[in-house]
Amino acid sequence: MPVSLPVAAARFESFSGQHFAILALFAAGAVGLVLLGRTQRGRLRNGESSVRLTSRVLAVAIACVAVPSQLFWLSPGNFSATSSLPLELCDLAWMTAVWALWTRNPLPTALTYYWGLTLTLQGILTPSLGQVFPDPEFFVFWAKHLLVVWSALYLTLGLGLGPSWRDYRLSVAVTAAWASVVYAFDVALDANYGYLARKPESASLLDAFGPWPVYIPVSMGILVAGWALITWPWVTSRTRPITWADA
Repeated sequence: MPVSLPVAAARFESFSGQHFAILALFAAGAVGLVLLGRTQRGRLRNGESSVRLTSRVLAVAIACVAVPSQLFWLSPGNFSATSSLPLELCDLAWMTAVWALWTRNPLPTALTYYWGLTLTLQGILTPSLGQVFPDPEFFVFWAKHLLVVWSALYLTLGLGLGPSWRDYRLSVAVTAAWASVVYAFDVALDANYGYLARKPESASLLDAFGPWPVYIPVSMGILVAGWALITWPWVTSRTRPITWADA
């Protein structure tokens, strides 16, 4: 007779012992990958195979976690038009991370940097998760979030592939286009992808930004300003950041 693990019904609690353990794992992985990237940085222009190997291992790891999970939610028994479509920025973040790691294109690298180190990082620090250990979605949530942010840190602080102002402008444009398209989906499907149609039912940071639709331009303005702030050190550095064109 097969034995199945019990799945707890309680929601994951932020800043609990379990959360602090995950944050410790996140910090250790982040430091390790940044240090690894820095040891590889000087050899990047020479086409060092270890850079390609590390990047592609990370890309495959993200895909192995995210793709089966997405297929599960798109399957007939689990599909819901209002929640199963990969329209959240966190969904796009893992896709751009795989793209950046595999192809070395500047745009997905910049998007991974901006989305990963702001929105995905927020999901790690203040998770909204309805499952706890050992529910499979618990592992999927944390694996996707950790791997995306680790990838952003490896590519930028590790390898030194910092964004330019052009990358910044393109990333803002892509994000604005995403918001426009997803809002149209929300209206058509009576959904709430990206919380563009209404605030989440539970308390969130958006509560501090006013009612709908005021909180949308306010939060976007804060996000765009924050991205500019984390772009500035790269473009003002005395040493020109390495780009994928140098590899």
